[in-house]
Amino acid sequence: MRGREAAAGPELIPLLDAASEAAATLRDRAVEAVAAKVTVGGKVDTAALEREQRAAHGLAWVATYAEAIAQIASYARRMESEGRFGELESLLAQIGAAEYLSQLFGGVLMSQGEIVRMHELGLSKDQHVAILTEPVVKLILGATPETRARAVELIKATQGTASFGDTGLDETLQAIRDEMRRFSEAEVVPHAQEWHLKDEYVPLELIAQMSELGVFSLTLPEEFGGLGLGKEAMCVVSEELSRGYIGVGSLGTRSEIAEELILNAGTDAQKQEWLPRIASGEVLPTAVFTEPNIGSDLASLTTRAVRDGDVYRLTGQKTWITHAARADLMTVLARTDPKEKGYRGLSMFLAPKPRGTDDNPFPAQGMTGGEIEVLGYRGMKEFDISFDGFAVPAANLLGGVEG
Repeated sequence: MRGREAAAGPELIPLLDAASEAAATLRDRAVEAVAAKVTVGGKVDTAALEREQRAAHGLAWVATYAEAIAQIASYARRMESEGRFGELESLLAQIGAAEYLSQLFGGVLMSQGEIVRMHELGLSKDQHVAILTEPVVKLILGATPETRARAVELIKATQGTASFGDTGLDETLQAIRDEMRRFSEAEVVPHAQEWHLKDEYVPLELIAQMSELGVFSLTLPEEFGGLGLGKEAMCVVSEELSRGYIGVGSLGTRSEIAEELILNAGTDAQKQEWLPRIASGEVLPTAVFTEPNIGSDLASLTTRAVRDGDVYRLTGQKTWITHAARADLMTVLARTDPKEKGYRGLSMFLAPKPRGTDDNPFPAQGMTGGEIEVLGYRGMKEFDISFDGFAVPAANLLGGVEG
């Protein structure tokens, strides 16, 4: 059946481009529909957004899928122009795009038990079915069991390699990937199961080796001791280290979060004091944001920070804080203006602390807490933290300005 034939190579690229346009149009209509639900007078209304959480969440997924299809199309064009778009790359691009497109039409799987469909976002029938352009239908119908079976056959032939298919990385990123792969296989894989079963920290000796490899300084500008690479480098490094043990792969993101906050919002003095030390691995940071019953709803945080002379005193509860006991620096989000109930009343603090141990995780005045035992994602440990007048130097208010 001709409509079910899989496109390949150059023939696939215009289909992907057209599908990307169709997905972008659907996304734009979804943005308009959800905006109509959650805005009043052209501004987002908090109560309406709370009421329409499902629609807002669904919109985020739709936008992500549309961007994923656009990136697949971009990848295909670039790889074809470089003569690197082989059969496996073509099959993976088609299968991936077809799956995203199928879900955009039939329902986006936000979790195993939650599917969002376009009419739930407020799209009309005509707006919904408009995504089924001829190229979209051809891509969806071309992702047959035979297409997938051929992809599996080619993937099996690549066993033992770092990835299947050409990732499209440039020479620098590919070299970084290969180096991190070798390091992970030699230094992480042989020990990962033991660390996990014993619920142990990733050894400091391994962290020192990671520092020497530049794991904590990838995206930081050279003037602060960084390598000046892009976010893609962090993705490559995290992926390869996580192949060995997810706790190791996630260590670099702790530093990445702190570095980006300080680089983008810190004072010159804060940048000079903290960025080189984080980049070198001397300082291990942790992000202290989430609170009980609030989670990622940061605008609702209740932890208070009150100015007291040359310090701010923090009072409140935090939870699910990764690597908290062994960290040297906390980036703490707290409310400095209790009259402002939203995000405008929040400030970020660079809060130094002594490293703790299993017996005494938080040996600092005004700070207590305990480990949250988990089944997976071990190696850094998760903690509850209670602040009771914990002092942070006023000079460590990120950017030097509240709010």
